[in-house]
Amino acid sequence: MELDIEINFDDLPACAGCAGQPLLSARFPHSWLNSRGEEVIGVREVALCPQCDRGSRAADELQALFAVDEQVGLANAEAFAILIGAWLEEIGQNSTGSHRLEMEWEQWRQGDL
Repeated sequence: MELDIEINFDDLPACAGCAGQPLLSARFPHSWLNSRGEEVIGVREVALCPQCDRGSRAADELQALFAVDEQVGLANAEAFAILIGAWLEEIGQNSTGSHRLEMEWEQWRQGDL
C-alpha cells in the first residue's frame, strides 16, 4: 500500500476526546483484515490533541516541537517529518479503546463530529 500522508494545520474540528483544539490532523491509508481474513483498505484520520495525546513518547516529542518552534518551516521540516512518522507509527500500533469509540459514535450521532 502506498503511504500518502496528508497533514492539515487549518480549520481543524474540535478534538473528539476533549473538544479542545488539536495542533494538526493527519490522514493516511489504513488497512485491516475483516472477519473473513480479507484485507479492507481505507483511510484513517487522526488529530494531535495537546490534552488527550499526552503521555506517549512520540506525541510528546511532536508536541515539544510546536512548543519550541510554534510552526513547521524549512528550518524544522526534517525534524517534523521524523516526529510525525514516529507518531503515526505509534498510533498504528495502538487500537482504539472502546470508550473512545463509543464517545466518538455518540458525537457523530448528535452531529458534533
